[in-house]
Amino acid sequence: MKIYKDYDDLPKIKLPLGQEVSISDSTIRDGAQMPGIVMKSQQKLQIYEYLHRIGIEKLESFVYNERDRKAIKLMMDHGYEFPEVTGWARANPADIDMVLNIDGIEETGILMSVSDPHIVDKMGLTREAAEEKYLNALQYAVDHGLRTRAHIEDMTRADNYDFTFPLIKKIMDIDPDCTIRICDTIGFGIPFTDVDEPFGMPMITKYLKDELNVKNIETHCHDDFGLAVANSIAGYWHGANWSNVTFLGIGERAGNAEMEKLLLFLARRIEGFDKYNLDCLVEFSRFMEREIGIRIPRNKSVVGNNVFAHESGIHSAGVIKNPFTYEPYPPEIVGGKRIFLIGDSSGIEVLRYKVQETLNELMDVNIEIDKNDKRLRAIQAEIQKLYNDEKRVSCISDEEVMGYVKKYFMFNPMLSKDMNRKEEEENGNLDEGKKSDEIKPRMHDTID
Repeated sequence: MKIYKDYDDLPKIKLPLGQEVSISDSTIRDGAQMPGIVMKSQQKLQIYEYLHRIGIEKLESFVYNERDRKAIKLMMDHGYEFPEVTGWARANPADIDMVLNIDGIEETGILMSVSDPHIVDKMGLTREAAEEKYLNALQYAVDHGLRTRAHIEDMTRADNYDFTFPLIKKIMDIDPDCTIRICDTIGFGIPFTDVDEPFGMPMITKYLKDELNVKNIETHCHDDFGLAVANSIAGYWHGANWSNVTFLGIGERAGNAEMEKLLLFLARRIEGFDKYNLDCLVEFSRFMEREIGIRIPRNKSVVGNNVFAHESGIHSAGVIKNPFTYEPYPPEIVGGKRIFLIGDSSGIEVLRYKVQETLNELMDVNIEIDKNDKRLRAIQAEIQKLYNDEKRVSCISDEEVMGYVKKYFMFNPMLSKDMNRKEEEENGNLDEGKKSDEIKPRMHDTID
């Protein structure tokens, strides 16, 4: 019999081929092409710092303008072993020369568009002319000592058997160590095993590995159909050893595969995978929101404000007793914090938790309140009336909870005792020396 009562009880899965897998980042390259985003050199450097803390192996950057080159120099000056800074170029010698002119860069990506809309409509070439252009650029990079990465653009809309696969065979003849990047450029890739070309990510990956003997296979997936992370995992599952991603999935249109999701999947679901440090992911996301202007949905997995927020009665009560009940991983794994909120679906347990938390903060002692305490029930009734009368459409803030606590647990008991003493004094029942002007009211009463 299997009993799953803790995170460590749950089994982890294995990659079928058992290969070592790595991550390359394109946040400051592809991510920076997101409409409305402009990254300064210092911001790119800070992103590089976060990637280093996480343990990401590679980072790619444009080299075209002074701002790009300044950011690269700042990164190189740190002397970190990782992430390795790599370049990016179109398939022409002039672009590759720009990469060669930057000290320290030893690898470059080369753009090779393979779908007919890109070859014919975008570039105005024939397939034959495009192939010649790509191979000449690759040869030029290799001849000048660069490691290469072929960006096979729009592969999931290309004629792969008749054009792309033969092209890749020729690429491997020039550079057997070239990393072949499967670019799902507008998100048409499918992660299912029985889907053939051009859409099938498993089929493409297996063909590169088994038929063309490609050593290094990398996925680069866009999220137009919401499958970027699934396609990236499918790539790993069927033999890819790299995945190219961006933090928060930023990029053109719907963006790219989200680094934080892939990292969490590898770290928490894959056996023996602990080389990345995830505890700065929430901090990283706040930086991107504050400095780069990325608006993060509150329900975004891994880093959203609601990931560890609990409001409903059943969920909150379960998490208070055992976080494993409704949290798939502990908040500290990604640098998050558990939050309990009071709203229209909250029960007495979460209210009691918040009231106790507030009292502990105010009085600096540990206090436990019975869930049937009349004062607690009075607060619950008052809050529920707000929602029932449709006067409230948001959660009750911590400041408001403190107001209720002061009203029902601190102010009311003090007022009640003072009024009783005043009545006794007026009726002549109060001993001498205990007149009202000598009574020092307490700030709080004993808590049940």
